[in-house]
Amino acid sequence: MLILTRKLGERITIGDDVVLSILEIHGKQVKIGIEAPKEMVIHREEIYLKIQEANVKAASPDFATFGRLSEALKKTPQMTDKEEKAEES
Repeated sequence: MLILTRKLGERITIGDDVVLSILEIHGKQVKIGIEAPKEMVIHREEIYLKIQEANVKAASPDFATFGRLSEALKKTPQMTDKEEKAEES
């Protein structure tokens, strides 16, 4: 980890496209401005972690839902081969 000290109004450049500016300092709080390309996604860490958690949850199977879906499909009348062919044409 690179650790830098900056004063109010000073900047940090990351690569060719990102600039961090120290805008305000109030006690233990620092307001930072970020200039970056629009296609670059930037989040506060707590928001990023919530997004990651939601992605994991969305990608995880919910077996209770699968069970309910399976039961619902069993109750749905099935088409015969003749009906499926007629619907295709």
